[in-house]
Order: sequence, then structure tokens, then C-alpha cells
Amino acid sequence: MRWRSPRGYSFVELLIVSTILLVLASAVQPLVRVTMQRQKEVELRRALREMRDAIDRFKDAADMGMIPVTELSPNSEGYPPDLEALVEGVSVANDASNRKLKLLRRVPIDPMTGEAEWGLRSYQDRPDASSWGGQNVFDVRSLSTGTALDGSRYRDW
Repeated sequence: MRWRSPRGYSFVELLIVSTILLVLASAVQPLVRVTMQRQKEVELRRALREMRDAIDRFKDAADMGMIPVTELSPNSEGYPPDLEALVEGVSVANDASNRKLKLLRRVPIDPMTGEAEWGLRSYQDRPDASSWGGQNVFDVRSLSTGTALDGSRYRDW
């Protein structure tokens, strides 16, 4: 009678394969973390660019007289009073149809904090000010205290 070789894997073979899989998984994990952080940074840059572009278009429209300065606060310098004004829109001057100029569909969510709250800076604020003066919105920044992959702080972008 012949002995057949058992079919399947031995315990040692399974142990070796499991060890190799664990080593590969532990090598991939940091790469996945960095990739996720890099994606969030790309989203943050896009959101900041989108809002800054909307603020600039608002300012350009105010400078061209499309937005009545009487609707804005006296110290606005032609900038929007808040981010919601970019979403809700403002009435266009000399337009009988009461059309509104809307520059954002919604206020983007900060991917670093997960909230739609942003640090604001008005035209009258000092460049190094850490709080918003409330007169208008000249610039936006993230409220995240984290550090980017390049070593810079998100709130400085």
C-alpha cells in the first residue's frame, strides 16, 4: 500500500505566508496614511482657491459698479461682508429683474477640520492678526492647527 502525500498546506507554510502578508501590510500602511493626508491637502488648496476666487470676483464686480456699494457696509472696501454673501448672492445694480450675483454654491468644508468654518481676515486687519475684525472678508484660511507634509501650517496657507 502506498502512502499518499497529504493535500493542502502544512502549519509552517501557513505561518510563513501569514508573516509575509503582515510584513507587506505594515509596509503599506504608512504609504496609505501619507496618501490620505496628501488628498486632504489637495482638497484644502482647492477649497481655498475656490473661495479666494469668489472673493476676488465679488471685489471686481463691486469695483465695476455691478454691486451697489449702498448694500455693503461703509468699511467694506468692496469686499463681501461674510462668506454667506457669496452663497446667497447680492442684487445686481441697475437690473430690473432683481437678479442676484451668486459666486459660490455653498461654503466648502475644510477637509482638515471637517467643518464649514473658516478663519477670516478683513481688509482692515493687520497681516499678522489671528482674529477677524468683522468689517469684510478679504481672505480666508483653515482653522486647523495641523502641519502639512511640507512642514508648513495649514492655517498659513
